[in-house]
Amino acid sequence: MVTPEEGLQLSDSVQHAPFVGAARATLFARLGVHTVADLVKHLPFRYEYESGHMPIGELPLDVIATAIGEIANCRFVPGRGRSQGRFVATLDDDRNRLDLVWFNGGYLRDRIIAGMQIMVTGKVSQYDDHRQMVNPKWQIVNDETVIHTDARYRPVYAATEDLSSAQIERITDATLPMIWEQIEDHFDEGYRGPRGLPGLAEAYRMMHRPGDPDEAKNARRRLAYDELLLLQLGMAIKRHHTQNDLNAPALRHSTAIDQHIRERFPFELTDSQNAAVEEIAVDLQRTIPMNRLLQGDVGSGKTVVALYAMLMATASNRQAALMAPTELLAEQHFISISNMLKDSSVRLALLTGSQSAADREATHRAIEQGEIDIAIGTQALLTESVQFADLALVVVDEQHRFGVVQRAAIRSKAAMPAAVPHCLVMTATPIPRTLSLTLFGDLDVSTIRGLPPGRQPISTRVVSPDQEATVYEYIAQRIEQDEQVYIVLPAIEESSAELKAVRTETERLQNEYFQGKKVAAVHGQLKRDEREAIMQRFRSGDIDVLVATTVIEVGVDVPNASIMVVEHAERFGLAQLHQLRGRVGRGTKKSLCVFVADPATEDAEARMKAIAQTTDGFEIAEADLLIRGMGELLGTKQSGLPPLRVATIPGDMDLLQLARRDAQDIISTDPRLNDRAHDLLRKRLVKAYGKVIDLGDVG
Repeated sequence: MVTPEEGLQLSDSVQHAPFVGAARATLFARLGVHTVADLVKHLPFRYEYESGHMPIGELPLDVIATAIGEIANCRFVPGRGRSQGRFVATLDDDRNRLDLVWFNGGYLRDRIIAGMQIMVTGKVSQYDDHRQMVNPKWQIVNDETVIHTDARYRPVYAATEDLSSAQIERITDATLPMIWEQIEDHFDEGYRGPRGLPGLAEAYRMMHRPGDPDEAKNARRRLAYDELLLLQLGMAIKRHHTQNDLNAPALRHSTAIDQHIRERFPFELTDSQNAAVEEIAVDLQRTIPMNRLLQGDVGSGKTVVALYAMLMATASNRQAALMAPTELLAEQHFISISNMLKDSSVRLALLTGSQSAADREATHRAIEQGEIDIAIGTQALLTESVQFADLALVVVDEQHRFGVVQRAAIRSKAAMPAAVPHCLVMTATPIPRTLSLTLFGDLDVSTIRGLPPGRQPISTRVVSPDQEATVYEYIAQRIEQDEQVYIVLPAIEESSAELKAVRTETERLQNEYFQGKKVAAVHGQLKRDEREAIMQRFRSGDIDVLVATTVIEVGVDVPNASIMVVEHAERFGLAQLHQLRGRVGRGTKKSLCVFVADPATEDAEARMKAIAQTTDGFEIAEADLLIRGMGELLGTKQSGLPPLRVATIPGDMDLLQLARRDAQDIISTDPRLNDRAHDLLRKRLVKAYGKVIDLGDVG
C-alpha cells in the first residue's frame, strides 16, 4: 500500500491502491484494470438502493436493506431431484425475527451456526407474517465491521468470482479521495455550463458514489458526452484533412462519356441508381477526394453504380480498384464485370491471396506499369508489394468488413503523399443513421432504395428443427420443377458443439431427401479453382442443391436459385441472415427462405422475430441496432474502433447530435487542435483514437 507521504498517482499500477497488492492486481487485470486510472474508469453498471442498517421491525419492503442480529436457529433442507437444497435460518434482534433463505446453500452448514452475530444485506420481502431475505450477503459482526446507517445508492461493478463487487467498492472508496485532484478537466466552466455538464472529477465521484439517481444520471451524461465528442472530433479532423489538405484527380465526365458507359449495362438504371450515379459523378469531377458510402439493400444494384464510377476513371486514362472481403466475392465481381465489359478495351485483373506466386507477381507488374485499368481483389490489394501507376478510385465492397483501419491503408496507394485516390465504399447492410453518424462520420452517404425491375419478393419462414422432414420434402418437390436450392450450415466439420456441418450433411441430405439429385458442397477450405468450378456448375444448373457455409453470403448471383434453408439460424447475426436471404429472389420464380432455429436466448428470439417480420434491409438494420446495441456494432472487430463504454446508441442520440455539432464547431476554428486551450483535449483524442483513425497530423 502507498503511504500518504509517497502519494498515489493515476499512472501507478493498481497494485499500489489501498487493499490491493500483487495477488488482487492479477484479478483486476482480468477486468482490464491495470492502473489506478483504469480503476477510476471501471464504472458501476447499475446501482442498488440500500436503506442502511435498521431494526428488523422497521425494514422497508422491496428495497435492499441491512439488519444485524443473532442466529436463533438454522438448518439445511435437502432438495428433491436435481435440487441441491436450501439453508434456512432465523435472525433475531431481541424484538423481531427475520427469515433467511439461501438456495443451493449446503456450503453454509459449517459456516453459519446458532448464537452467531451476523449482518445481512439483501432485498426485503414478506413471507407469511414475517419479513424475509433470499440469498442475502452476510458477514460476521466484529470490531472491524463497517455499519452504514444512512440510505444510499450502492454501486454494482463488473466483478469476477475471486474479486467481488463489494471488494471493488471498498477499494474504490479508499482510492478515490487520494486522486481526485489529479483528474484534469479538458473543458472549463464556460464550456460546461451552457451544456449542463458537471466537472470531470465530480462526474467520476458521482458515478462511483451518487447521492441520488439524478447524480448518477448527470455523471453518466458527462462521461457519455466525452466519449461521443472524442469520436466525432476524430471524424471531423479526418474529414477536414481530406477536404482541405489532400488532392485527388479530377475525372472527366460528359454526355458522351455517360452514354458510352450506360451502353455497357444490360438494363436501364432505376431512378434511385441514377440519383446515386449523379452524386458520385459530381464528386469525381472535383479535386477534393471523394469519401462516399453507397448503401442499399441486398440486390439493389450497387455494383453497377460502382462500375459506372470506375469507368469514369478509365475514361480519364486512370486506374480503379475494387476490393472485396472474400475471394469468392472478388471472383464473382470479376466474372460479372468481365461479362458487362466484354469486347471493350477495358483491361481487368483479379488479385487474391490464393493465386500462385508467379501469377501474383505478373499481376503486380502489370498494375504497376499501367497495363491494368481495373484491378479487382481482396485485401491482397493493400499489400506493400502492390503499386499502382495512376490510381484514381478505390471501391471497397462490404464496408463493415473493413473499417477505418483498412480505409486509411487505401490512402497509402497514392503516387504522392498529398495526392490520394477517390474512395467509394459500399454496403448491402444498410446503416442506421445513428450508426452512420458515429462509425462513418467522415463519409458522405448515397442511398439506393428499392429493387431493380424483375427482382422477386422473398417469402420467409422460421421453423423449429423438428420440422426438418417437412421442409426438405417440400424442397424436393420444388427441385422437380427445375429450381435450385442453397442450404447454409455454420460449420465445415462436425464438432462438440453439435452443429450440423457441411461435410456430413451433404452426404446425409443426398441419401435421405435428394436421391437422384445433384448435391455439392462449397466452403472456404476449398482451393480457388475447385470452388469456382463448383460455383460455375451451380450457375449453369448442373447442381440442384448447394450445401455451403457463409462463403455464399454476399455477391453470389444465381437467378434460378429460388430457395434457401439456413440451419442453426439462431447462431447467425441478424444482418448476416438478411445477407444470406438476399441470395434468392434474383430470378422470375417465387422465392422462399427457411430459417431453421432453436433460439435459447432473448436476443436470439428477437433476431428470429425480426427476420420473419420484414425483408426491408433498413428495418433490419434498425432492429439489429436495438437488439445488439452500439457496443457490439462499434466493437473493435468490425470497425477498428474502441467500443463505447458509457454512451449507448440509439439511447444517447440527442447527446450524439450535440457532440457532432460541437466537434464541427471546434474543428472549424482549430482544425488540428493546436490552440493551447485544446492541449489536453488533443492528448486524450490521440490516446483514444490516434492509431485507428490515423490522427498523425494532430499528434
